Amino acid sequence: MLRFLTAGESHGKALTAVVEGLPAGLAVSEDDINAQMLRRQQGYGRSVRMKLEADRVEIVSGLMGGQTIGGPVALRIENRDARVSEPPLTRPRPGHADLVGSMKFGFEDARRALERASARETAARVAAGTLCRKLLHEFGIEVSSHVVEIGGVAIRTRPEQWDDIPAAAEASELRCVDPGAEEEMRAAIDDARKRGDTLGGVFEVVALGVPPGLGSYVHWDRKLDGRLAQAVMSIHAVKGVEVGPGFEMARTPGSRAHDEIFWARDRGFYRETNRAGGTEGGVTSGAPVVVRGAMKPLSTLMSPLRSVDMTTKEAITGAVVRSDVCAVPSAGVVAESMVAYVLADAFLEKFGADAIPDIRAAYEHYLTRIKEM
Repeated sequence: MLRFLTAGESHGKALTAVVEGLPAGLAVSEDDINAQMLRRQQGYGRSVRMKLEADRVEIVSGLMGGQTIGGPVALRIENRDARVSEPPLTRPRPGHADLVGSMKFGFEDARRALERASARETAARVAAGTLCRKLLHEFGIEVSSHVVEIGGVAIRTRPEQWDDIPAAAEASELRCVDPGAEEEMRAAIDDARKRGDTLGGVFEVVALGVPPGLGSYVHWDRKLDGRLAQAVMSIHAVKGVEVGPGFEMARTPGSRAHDEIFWARDRGFYRETNRAGGTEGGVTSGAPVVVRGAMKPLSTLMSPLRSVDMTTKEAITGAVVRSDVCAVPSAGVVAESMVAYVLADAFLEKFGADAIPDIRAAYEHYLTRIKEM
């Protein structure tokens, strides 16, 4: 089983991630990971902290000669904005873990909750997820994302081919493939900043090259779409997840909601549409895997909402700390890592997990078998 754990606080010394279950023989470098870390920090609407942190990853263990050795891989990200001590915080922010975390653990200082609950933790997820991306890349699977909506402004056009989405997204500061919509999104972010407000939105993650057969229909907890939904929903501020156009299909008659099946000698079984988002019955179909996440507006507002002081019980406003106006583009990058993790886990589950050559042999045999069906 492939898994990872993260540790660390927003202003602690460092973030740490430990990835267990990677096969031996996977080529990985710190530069590979740092390229993804930079993508996470970019995006119109981010705070000044993204310039302060300049995240860099140190691979602490699990590699020799630039390749994994089958043991846990430990990753460390130094916090350049680390703080030894700060005054207690007793003004919980509506929508954040400040109050519920303090209630759960009996804290009188909400910082003990918010430091770990901070989205700063996602830097460690991206570091861990990059190792999963490297594994998928070995077998021709690529994961990307783009923004489809911010502050109620949605894209109206997109590239006709799935393969063209990554380049179009990377060329945009908002990771938006529709230039006209991007300008409107920028204006909405600027307006929210002036009002001391925040904006949420929707991102879409697309995985290309995924073979049919990953996941399972046998048990509820092995269904791939369920695993993807849990992974993306676990990202800070994400409140909704759909596989493909899931909510739209709920309003569509069955005759127009499903992907008809065809067969050709040179292609085998195929579908001309992808309304199912790349999964059927909890198993990948061979079509692009498409997952969307709905991110709520961030809970730290420069014009804060009403709250109650945890100590005095007096009516006050929520605490104001450094925050982003909009982090939807960054959330998409984090979601790429989470989707890559789920797909890598399912891939190793099906094709083995000890060494890259053994996995490759099993994978090639499987592709030959399904081609002959």
